Amino acid sequence: MTRSEVARVQSYLRKIFGNNGIEIDMPEKTGQPVEVRVDSEFIGVLHRDDEEGEVSYSMMMSILEEDLPPDLSR
Repeated sequence: MTRSEVARVQSYLRKIFGNNGIEIDMPEKTGQPVEVRVDSEFIGVLHRDDEEGEVSYSMMMSILEEDLPPDLSR
């Protein structure tokens, strides 16, 4: 992904989620994942897909069980 693409996706995510703390970091080396953070918390990775000239971006977010609040239904 180019810096321009990263800036555009970051702007979009900030607007959609109403959170200016969303940051997308360019990878240090080519081929490394593009990381998405909210403030200093890593939340996922961003991928660019280009199929038959149509470009889209997808974000994969993993949520660890240990990060969730306690299950009060038990």
